[in-house]
Amino acid sequence: MPVPVDLSRHGRNLNILEKPIERIRETCEMIGAGDKFDRALPELETYLESEIAAGETSEARLTFEGLCFLKQAFARP
Repeated sequence: MPVPVDLSRHGRNLNILEKPIERIRETCEMIGAGDKFDRALPELETYLESEIAAGETSEARLTFEGLCFLKQAFARP
């Protein structure tokens, strides 16, 4: 289960990691890489949290960046 990162904006709490991680999970499952996703999830969460800390808030951009990150992670031995 993803570690939520809650950002407060205008009195609302947004779980900005939930949708990107779920989209990435679904994509990995569609290509048969669900097991690889599960193993890489802690590293992916850390990476996405660093992107958020750097100011990224777009769910679409976080999804894209997360998929690019996993592509590199999956290529490592």
